[in-house]
Amino acid sequence: MTAIFITATGTDVGKTFVAASLIRHLRQMGRMVDAIKPIVSGFDPKQAAASDCAILLNALGLPVTAEEIDRISPWRFRAPLSPDLAARREQRSIDVDNVIAFCQSAIEQRRDILLIEGAGGIMVPLDENRTILDVMMALRLPLILVAGSYLGTISHTLTALDSLYRRDMNVLAIIVSETPGSTVPLDDTVAAIARFADPVIGVPRPRRPTGDAGNTEEASPFGRIFAPQGSQAPRRVEQGAPMRGPRPPGSGR
Repeated sequence: MTAIFITATGTDVGKTFVAASLIRHLRQMGRMVDAIKPIVSGFDPKQAAASDCAILLNALGLPVTAEEIDRISPWRFRAPLSPDLAARREQRSIDVDNVIAFCQSAIEQRRDILLIEGAGGIMVPLDENRTILDVMMALRLPLILVAGSYLGTISHTLTALDSLYRRDMNVLAIIVSETPGSTVPLDDTVAAIARFADPVIGVPRPRRPTGDAGNTEEASPFGRIFAPQGSQAPRRVEQGAPMRGPRPPGSGR
């Protein structure tokens, strides 16, 4: 049994798309999966069926009801802004300690695999002093870092990795989610980042209806992270060296 935190280099890079695809992949392998996204900005109750919460619930095979949305995403804000600014628009604030406690409770109650999707990028502010990175540091879960394939993502990804490594965070994988309309080929972006990190997995956007995304195990790239039974796959080990995660950018060879 495990819990994994899914974070990203920034907002709108495909974090929820990747989380939903991973949920479907694990369910196809017979695993019991749950997911939470504690903080959501840009949430319109009138369009809840199109929200990130709904995408996760659909992937989990659960109904998109007010009760389920509240269960997985208790901190919801209307403005599509960073969580601290979105909360301020509503004369509210985010108690980061309560967010951490909520995540810890979900971890303790999980039956098998729990995915926790963060908000925005790795250092999006939650209040006057703390960011989502403070939540990740408190939980100390293995991380999946999601990046886009847009022009500029290589620097953004390596900068994010540097911030995570300086805090001794465990990055399971970097997943590059194809950016719609990008002029940079997905494979080129993956190859460039893979010179500095391992594993790097490219996830193309579906060329068929979105509801089918990740619905076939053959099409899923996530076997590089999880073994066929759904347990975490062993990381690549270099001869005579400890098990290697991604290299800190700028560390040389």
